[in-house]
Amino acid sequence: MTSIYLSSRNPRWTPKTEGDLSVAISGGLLEETHYLDVKEQTDPGKAGNKELARDLASFAVDGGTLIIGIREDKASRAFHLAPQPLKGLPEKVEQVARSLADPPLNVLTAAIEASANDGTGYLLVHIPASAAAPHMVDGRYYGRGDKTKYHMSDAEVVRHHLQRKATETDALALLRQEIGQDPLATYGEQSHFFLIAQPTAGRSDMLLDLTSGQDWRHWMAQLVNRAYTAELNGILTQFTPDLSDAAQGHRRAGGAALSSHNLTDGRQHTPTGQWGDEDVIELQFLEDGGLRLYSSRLSDSPGNSHEGEQTVFDAAAVGLTRRMLEVVRVTAEQAGYFGNWSLAVGATRLQGRRRYAAEAWVLTGTPARYTQDTYKQAAGATWADLNATPGAITARLLGPLLRSLGSQEIFAKALSD
Repeated sequence: MTSIYLSSRNPRWTPKTEGDLSVAISGGLLEETHYLDVKEQTDPGKAGNKELARDLASFAVDGGTLIIGIREDKASRAFHLAPQPLKGLPEKVEQVARSLADPPLNVLTAAIEASANDGTGYLLVHIPASAAAPHMVDGRYYGRGDKTKYHMSDAEVVRHHLQRKATETDALALLRQEIGQDPLATYGEQSHFFLIAQPTAGRSDMLLDLTSGQDWRHWMAQLVNRAYTAELNGILTQFTPDLSDAAQGHRRAGGAALSSHNLTDGRQHTPTGQWGDEDVIELQFLEDGGLRLYSSRLSDSPGNSHEGEQTVFDAAAVGLTRRMLEVVRVTAEQAGYFGNWSLAVGATRLQGRRRYAAEAWVLTGTPARYTQDTYKQAAGATWADLNATPGAITARLLGPLLRSLGSQEIFAKALSD
């Protein structure tokens, strides 16, 4: 559970026990603000669920926390502990956030048991500032004022959508920069894949300890290894080169990198005349928290393909993106950063190419040819999104490409949660 923003005087507070809540109340620390609200309980039925959804949506613009299990005496402006039954409460809140908010909202919950040990307690609901804000509930957009929620005006909604668009534009600018620095831009014929992840509010030295510590190679490799979970291994296709092939450590401008053996210091490609010379992968960790992935094998010409043409490995794009989102998540956790991320994926040398049939390494039927040379797509994600819906993030990033190639349904498991 991330810490709670109370006010400029008390910017960080992480209650873990009923006693912490009691001390905060007696000390006058609790006050309904732009970032904090309290409820004694969630009302039952459809009306209660919609009211809860409105509360959650209102916080999604700037982020905030809702504490369930605290009663407010409006007349005296005093707060009192009012522990509620915890069984099923976290699941209810998460379901309301995902089903009644449009677009669906991901939240983080943490339960605090009451000292009576009777199954009651308090639920902390952290709503990160959403990359998709504002969110609509029952046909209305909601924001939060100093202490309460309100209906947003059309002008406010437009302004927030423009801000989100600007964030995506920034991510695409970083992506264009990476494409412009392609170390194999003039080598070979294969399609290339790029992914950038940039924290929107990270410190300039967010990953300094990771990238410059005594065992930086070891720690970076450990973060990559954590992306090979049983769940992901079960839904993703094995492919070469994969993140695990990035085993050589190098210093890079603004950080450090793990790469395959054929990309050396200075990002110099070193072909040896052997099979696989054109297959390069690199993962960069930057001091400011940014991550960059590059793979030069998004296509190939299998020996039995139609006339030896280059065919696009859409499974590689899906696999690399899902694993990289897990690397982003564990890296953020390691750095203690629970803010938002700007993400973008890109691919080059796509003009006229078709996907390959992974099950037989041959083209089947008449797959669609991609009609542009370059693909670019950006999306935002919160810490809660990375934890709860990495499949949906992957779908936002790769959906247009997969639909153009006619293969989105094939990757349904990897694109859902």
